[in-house]
This record gives sequence, C-alpha cells and structure tokens, in this order.
Amino acid sequence: MNVVLHSTHCAKCKVLEAKLNQKGINYEENNDVELMMKKGFTTVPKLEVDGVVYDFKEAVEWIGER
Repeated sequence: MNVVLHSTHCAKCKVLEAKLNQKGINYEENNDVELMMKKGFTTVPKLEVDGVVYDFKEAVEWIGER
C-alpha cells in the first residue's frame, strides 16, 4: 500500500500526521506545493492511498478503519 500525506504543516495536516503515526501507518510526506497544484489540489491536507485521494474528513475516516 502506497500512502502519501500531502501537507503544508497546517493544523489539520498535523492532525492527520499524528493519526497516521498513532496507527503505525507507513506513509511518505509531500510538501511540494507545486506538485500539489499540478494534481489539482486547492486545499490540504490530502491523503493519497494507492492513487485514491481523500480530503481531511475522508482521510480521518480511512485512518479510523485501520
């Protein structure tokens, strides 16, 4: 499973980071704003799991199911 946290270290980004760490989910962090913009992201955080992109609420739910 490939998990990428697209983050700018905002408050919500830090919440997702903490939740991922609490669950022991291995992830890569992307802080490249240009790359995020190329992907069409207008807000962060975004959690990308095997090519599926989740917004904050969906990401919290996904992490909670693990």
